[in-house]
Amino acid sequence: MKPDLKFTFLIVFILFAFIINIFGLMHLYPIYFTSPLLFLSLFLLMNYINNRKRFKGFRS
Repeated sequence: MKPDLKFTFLIVFILFAFIINIFGLMHLYPIYFTSPLLFLSLFLLMNYINNRKRFKGFRS
């Protein structure tokens, strides 16, 4: 998957999880389902951002 497409997918996933979390705060969805979903989306974005410029060693 292209890096720009993956980053866009993660941003859309965060927006989706945030909206679902707002619905959870309004008691439309259970909050114990929506909070881990939001946490997972933020975790995946931070993981993707931290691993982009990592030094992977010399190729010999």
